[in-house]
This record gives sequence, structure tokens and C-alpha cells, in this order.
Amino acid sequence: MSNLAQPPLPTDLSASIDDKYTRHSGRVFLTGTQALIRLPMLQRERDLAAGLNTAGFISGYRGSPLGNLDLGLWKAKEHLAEHHITFQPGLNEDMAATAVWGSQQVNLFPGALYDGVFGLWYGKGPGVDRCGDVFRHANAAGSSKFGGVLVIAGDDHAAKSSTLPHQTEHFFKAVMMPVLYPANVQEYLDFGLHGWAMSRYSGCWVAFKALADTVETSASVSIDIATVNPIFPPNFKLPPDGLNIRWPDPPLVQEARLLNHKLYAALAYCRANGLNKLIIDSPAPRLGILTAGKSYLDVRQALDELGIDDALAGEIGIRLFKVGMVWPLEPEGVRHFAEGLEEILVVEEKRQLLEYQLKEELYNWKDDVRPRVIGKFDEIGEWSEGGWLLPATGELPVATIARVIAERIGRFFTSPTIAARLALIESKQKAALTPIVLAERKPHFCSGCPHNSSTRVPEGSRAVAGIGCHYMVTWMDRSTSTFTHMGGEGVPWVGQAPFTSEKHIFANLGDGTYFHSGILAIRQSIAAKVPITYKILYNDAVAMTGGQPVDGILSVARITRQLEAEGVGKMVIVTNDPAKYAEITDLAPNVPIRHRDELDTVQRELREEPGVTVLIYDQVCATEARRRRKRGKMPAIAQRVVINEAVCEGCGDCSVQSNCLSIVPVETASPSKAANSKKDRIPRSTGKIGQF
Repeated sequence: MSNLAQPPLPTDLSASIDDKYTRHSGRVFLTGTQALIRLPMLQRERDLAAGLNTAGFISGYRGSPLGNLDLGLWKAKEHLAEHHITFQPGLNEDMAATAVWGSQQVNLFPGALYDGVFGLWYGKGPGVDRCGDVFRHANAAGSSKFGGVLVIAGDDHAAKSSTLPHQTEHFFKAVMMPVLYPANVQEYLDFGLHGWAMSRYSGCWVAFKALADTVETSASVSIDIATVNPIFPPNFKLPPDGLNIRWPDPPLVQEARLLNHKLYAALAYCRANGLNKLIIDSPAPRLGILTAGKSYLDVRQALDELGIDDALAGEIGIRLFKVGMVWPLEPEGVRHFAEGLEEILVVEEKRQLLEYQLKEELYNWKDDVRPRVIGKFDEIGEWSEGGWLLPATGELPVATIARVIAERIGRFFTSPTIAARLALIESKQKAALTPIVLAERKPHFCSGCPHNSSTRVPEGSRAVAGIGCHYMVTWMDRSTSTFTHMGGEGVPWVGQAPFTSEKHIFANLGDGTYFHSGILAIRQSIAAKVPITYKILYNDAVAMTGGQPVDGILSVARITRQLEAEGVGKMVIVTNDPAKYAEITDLAPNVPIRHRDELDTVQRELREEPGVTVLIYDQVCATEARRRRKRGKMPAIAQRVVINEAVCEGCGDCSVQSNCLSIVPVETASPSKAANSKKDRIPRSTGKIGQF
């Protein structure tokens, strides 16, 4: 037994899973998603402490890395209600943004119940793209005096769960919306509170970059509302009528207010509150490093990998400047940072934003002492080692940042330690480039997924994909190629049909996408009179982002009536359970119900029909069905299929036909019929027990 004195146990051992939303001070453990949920509660608490009676409004549309934000908001609905915060998800991103715009108009009219409503919009990169018109108008119109708007943009730089990589800062620059870029979960809270304060002060909507690498992490954070104390710039002169939303408000007046006052007010707020900070200084500075967000953390790690702590960095001559508001770049801070430097290295992910702004700020500033600015390329604009200095594609590795920093300081400082560390980093990079696993493991349908059957097309036909789980068929044996953005499913055929001998195609369209915007794609195809069959895959859940329900009322019967009104020709419902339709009486007239075993026959019939036809494939998402069975909301499976390994030929055809991950061939010691008769399939194997 140890003789060491044991530390006393804490006196307060009470803890609850809801502490993250109920504690009013101290520290709590939060994920990035949970921080975004707690953030509006903190804003309400701050307003109450300041004597303001405000409310909150949240709307947006799910999508990775914010795919589970709505689930978290629903779970926290009691805590949100206690703080007078309303969560109303949008049918799509621009409808949500328009609703948030409305929250800023409450106090323009009689009957307002609160001093103001602070708004929060959320969506992933493609959703930001979709909202261009709304964001441009709403930002020009402005925020309310005691409201303010925070726009949470979920960026997926590596396209880990997106059809393309996304970087939203350039979009927000185009609509002239200031952009905050937090580096960690604590800054989600701090920058979020600053964002609403800046929005109220400047009249701008304020964007907030939520990178996948940060929003999906967890940390212990301070939730004291006094942690952030916004300072309103004492020397910035606001116009007599302020900068907030008003009515009437002519468009040219809005433009002048935005360009002449609102953006400068945001810059003044950034300067007064030190959102951009000098982290490391040096008595004899030579190299400056300017960075933001995740790249700031990567720079710190790169310095650590090189064995350079803050003290050594100061001795070497390194300055490190962390930017919190990446657009517009506040000029006074960066010019003070640049004073006396020989060179500035800008480290940022993806396309240049900070680098171009920095060069513009320094271009006419003290020509005799202006430092060199490098970033994506070196000082002579040439590629380094056949590529970019700091690549703009994919992700920016810490090892690359470390190598570039070592090269730049190598002009005036080096040491055996740095040389050894750099050699180790480079050896690790080379090792990482050596493939260990030669087989690629691509995403696949869950066991029992209805898309395993629904996405098949008859021989001689082809299909096009869209956004949803069914997008994965583009790399499966399903005669499906090309895809569109969300809501454009099948519409490329409108531009192809007049110029090809091909007579017909199928287009896959999920029920969630149909409700989001896909009905417009069907309407466009009807207007163009093209021969196409839309396969609406009704699985009763927004499966790809967590199994959320559609944000409204949607049923197979309602879809048939909507499409009948749109002018769709023939419609057919295919289902694994036709018997349940005996109780459904509100279908559109003359819509037959067929078993899913007839899918091929039904599709062959529809492809011969003129114009736009629709096949509704009705089967619950397999993962959602398992959830419902566990919760007693669906009956348990009454039938199971077992493959007898003693008599199975081992041909593997069950895996091919079902496309199901739960049916796995098992190698055997003895030859099988398949070894001789079906060598093109899976030799010398038998089936394993499978469940459908």
C-alpha cells in the first residue's frame, strides 16, 4: 500500500448528463456540436444580465459536419425553451435563412414580445452556396439592434462526406459578410458571443466557419458568461440613424450603408476586442507567420515537431499572429505585426484569402520596409518540388507546414535539433506515402438497405444519381453514372435528350431530397417533356445524416397527389409490403401497388411510357427499422434466412444478388462445385449465416 498522501475527494460529486446545458458557471465538457447548442443559451443569459429581454431563433438544414446538430437541438428542446429559444428546421437551406431574416424584422412592427431576437442559421458548404440570394439580401438589410445573426457554415475541406470539398470564406466575402474562424471548442462559445455582439453593433450578419476537424472534437470549456466582455469601439462614429435593419430601405441606400459604414464597424469591433492576436513576439523579429483557425493549431504543432517552443521562437526571430476574423482583414493589427519583419509566411487551408488581403494591406505601406509575403507559392511565384509551397487542394498536412517553416528560418537559423526533427518528419512523410493496404474500402449500403434493390435498373437502361445514400451506387454494379447537386436530380437529361439517340433514363431521388427541392427537378422535366422515370426512394428517414424525419408532412399518398397535380403521367408504387396499402385510401387515382419482386417488370413498363413517369419505392431505411424495432415501434423480424454451410455450393451468388454486407463467403478446405463451374465468382467458399 502506498504511503503517499491521497488528494481529498471533491465535496460536490453530483453530476448530470445535462450539466452541459444547465450549469451557469465553471467548466463543462462539450463537443463542438454541443457548444453550438449551448451558445444561444449563453447569449440569452448575457442579455438577461444586461437587462434585455431577448429570444433566440434557430433554423437551418442538416449536413455533415453539422449533420447531427438538429438531433442535438431536438434533444435539448426543454433547455432551449427555458431560454426562450425556438428551433424550427428549414425545408431547405434558403428557406431556413429566409426565416432567420424574418427574426430580425420582428421589432419593425407592433406586437413584438421581446426587445430583440438573435438568430442562428446552420448548414454545410453546399447549403451556403444555395443561400447566396438570401444572404446577400439579408446582410444588406441588416440585423436588429438587440438581435443579431450568426451564420454557422460547416466546411468539409477533404470532401470526407461531400461530393466536393468546400471552403465558404470566399462565398461570404462575395456577399460582404464578416467571417469568424474559431480554432477550438472554447472559441465556438467565445467567438459566437462576439459574433452576435458584432452583428448588433455593425448591422452585418456574421459568418462562423465550423470546420469538420473542430466541430467533431470535444473539450473542457468555460461557460462563465463574463468570459467574453464585448467592447464597443469608443472612437468609431456611427451614423445618426445607426446601422441596423429598418423599413423602408431602398437598395442603393442599403449598399451605401454596407460599404461605407457596416463593414468598417465590423473592423472596428474586431480591433477593439482583439479578435486578431499576436501570440509570439521576438525582440529581433525576422520571420512572421500569419494564420487562423485549424491552421493556427497546425502551425503550433509544426513548431512543436521542430522542437521550437515560444521562447526559442522569440530567440530565432519568429512572430506568430493568429487571425480570428479572416474577412475583412483588420489592417492596423497586421501592419503592427509586419513592422520590422523581413518575411511573412501565410499558412491557411485551401485557396488564398488571408494572403491576398495581407498583400493588399501592405502594398502601399512603407515601401522601404515592406516584408516579403509568401504562402501558397514562394517569393518568385514558382512551384516548389513540382507542387505548391503550401497546397490548396485536399488537406494541409502538419509535416508540410513544418518543412516550409524550417526552410524559411533556415536562411538565418538552424540547429542540429531542428535538422534531426526535420529529417524525422520527412521520413514519416515518406513512410505515410507507402501504401499498406492495397484494397480500397469504399462506403457501402447497410445490411438490409432498400437501395440494394431499389437502385437496380433493367438491362439496356441506365440511371443517374443525386444526393443521398443512393449516391453510392455510382461505384457499384448498378448501371448508374453521373450525379447532380441536391435538387437537380434528372435535370441534366433535359440538356441531353434532344441530342442523343438514347430514348429514356431513370433518375434516383430520395424522399428527403424530394421534400427539400427535388420536386422542382420533376417539374422541370415535365416542362421539358423529356422521357424519364423518377425513382423516388421513400425510406421514411433522412438516413445519410442520422435518420432524422423529413421536416414536414410527407407520405407516399401525399407524393402521388402532388405529382398528379404537377402533371406526371403514369405512377407505380413498389413495396415490400403491399398489404399495408389496403388501409391507405388517399392515394391519387389509378396508382397501382406492386410487390418489390416485380421491380424489373415495372421498370420495363415505365421506360416505354412517354414523358415523365414515377416509380415510388416504399421500404423503410434498414438502420431506421432496426432503431424502431429496438424501441418497440416496429414488429420484430418474424422470418430469417439461414445458409446451410454443409450443402452450400460456395458460388457466392447470394452475395452478388443481395449486394448485402451481412452475407460473407467462408473459405473451406475442400473443393466445391463453384471452384470448377463458377470461377468468375467466389471460389472454394460457402455462405455464412445471413439476415435480411
